[in-house]
Amino acid sequence: MREKLYQSLIELTNGKWSSTAIKGFAQSKVSKKIIPRYIKYFNITTEDIPKEVEDFSTLHEFFVRHVNEHTRPVDCAEKGIISPVDATVETFGQITDDGVFFVKGKPYTLQNMLGSDQLAKQYVNGNYIILYLSPAEYHRIHAPVDGKVVKQYALGKKSYPVNKLGLQYGKNTISGNYRLLTELQMPNGKNCFHVKVGAMFVNSIELTNTSTDWKKGEEVGYFSFGSTVVMLFTEDSMEFTPTIQEGNFLRMGELVANML
Repeated sequence: MREKLYQSLIELTNGKWSSTAIKGFAQSKVSKKIIPRYIKYFNITTEDIPKEVEDFSTLHEFFVRHVNEHTRPVDCAEKGIISPVDATVETFGQITDDGVFFVKGKPYTLQNMLGSDQLAKQYVNGNYIILYLSPAEYHRIHAPVDGKVVKQYALGKKSYPVNKLGLQYGKNTISGNYRLLTELQMPNGKNCFHVKVGAMFVNSIELTNTSTDWKKGEEVGYFSFGSTVVMLFTEDSMEFTPTIQEGNFLRMGELVANML
């Protein structure tokens, strides 16, 4: 009952008009006035921002802010796979031989996530990790490894929230939301998917690197509003580091796994 009510409320409010209105406000000069309150409400640390808060002209500009490079050192281990974002580890684990992975107890299929039976078959028995970015976090997206872009495409339209309520009560939140998918060939010759999942209302995922080569740690895009990154890895291509645990907060550049 609670799940159905939640889904109904989201469907009623999560339309093109509401998304347009929110995006328009966040990019307006008027929104500059609420930046201090936004910082206070989300308890955002500003010491790593390279310019003064009052120098941001809109809330959107603050939301997609850069940070000082020295505050996000990139792990340079040759076989290292880093976190591409500042985020909380929502969950991680192994994909089943049926191509299923679980988030908040809910099953998701590779076929729905990737939109292709052929691609799904390549990732069965592999591994996955879900990284959640709250509205407070740094929302620039970076490359998790040195890699060659194999393919890049978008799926989905409207989006459920990607917070805990959205994952618990939403309808196919991870595999149904608007998302931009990038498949990479890693230095070990194995492939991974870097899936950028849109959040409710503002479904904007902007690419800043459109080349076919990604360098570990370099910026490749940014989210507008809170969101999620899903990484999928083929079987026997990597192993998570022992320090990775559900609920851990990671900064971009920190080690997540090692290539095999």
